[in-house]
Amino acid sequence: MSAEKYLVTGGAGYVGSVVATHLLEAGHRVTVLDDLSTGFREGVPEGAEFVEGRVQDAARWLDGSYDAVLHFAASSQVGESVVKPEKYWDNNVGGSMALLAAMRSAGVRRLVFSSTAATYGEPVSTPITETDPTAPTNPYGATKLAVDHMIASECAAHGLAAVSLRYFNVAGAYGAAGERHDPESHLIPLVLQVALGTRESISVYGDDYPTPDGTCVRDYIHVADLAEAHLAALAAAVPGEHLVCNLGNGNGFSVREVIDTVRKVTGHPIPEAAAERRAGDPAVLVASARTAHERLGWTPARADLAGIVEDAWNFTRRNA
Repeated sequence: MSAEKYLVTGGAGYVGSVVATHLLEAGHRVTVLDDLSTGFREGVPEGAEFVEGRVQDAARWLDGSYDAVLHFAASSQVGESVVKPEKYWDNNVGGSMALLAAMRSAGVRRLVFSSTAATYGEPVSTPITETDPTAPTNPYGATKLAVDHMIASECAAHGLAAVSLRYFNVAGAYGAAGERHDPESHLIPLVLQVALGTRESISVYGDDYPTPDGTCVRDYIHVADLAEAHLAALAAAVPGEHLVCNLGNGNGFSVREVIDTVRKVTGHPIPEAAAERRAGDPAVLVASARTAHERLGWTPARADLAGIVEDAWNFTRRNA
């Protein structure tokens, strides 16, 4: 792909900043649009133009000089979405609708969208494929699915070329970018907080699931692999088509396997605290990434859990 110009919404956040970095490393021009409500100004990679603003106002900056948009700007805390659903419908759906209108007006006809495995809800089969039913169990997943439907309509009616990438559990770090959420809700950074000494123990929510060790199993993907899939999606987007691809490693690791891996990588004891199951936690969530392999030519290269944890641990210590 020759050098192009991209708008990256939410590019000061975890995944958006890593994708922006990969775009710059590939020789492209990048503008990051972020309101810094959850992102970090220092997360914007050197070499990217930065615009502080909301995605709802993208029409102020988007023009025909852009070749494509990569859309990460969204509220993404599952628990918060349950108690503040209005925030999620406004930010995720309203913001995406405004972005699509701005793209249509500016003549920018290519989009890669940051979707999520939460669109599937309780899985009906393992591994999960893109043709499995979508039945989100929380407003976060519901709003992301609504945007997927919105994009499909835009493709059919106006010839947009779009790819939605449904992430499973993103982890690890790349360059200066790693996970920083407030509050933190993801397992690997929570366990690393215990290793760092800023958290007393890690809660294990249920140990009687129908899995080898009784704890939930999840599919972890390195954030750098995820970023490479976005570049592949830009090249694979077809006018008038909305392509949906799962992104995962195709295998799973249990909560206890993650905790044991952190112990080995960090050399720290990780005290566990038994807790009741959380409502809506499926026993196993593992992706089939066959579509991404066939359509994008993408295969994750960093499937080793210890390597993912080591990258995340190095980031955590640097930013302690």
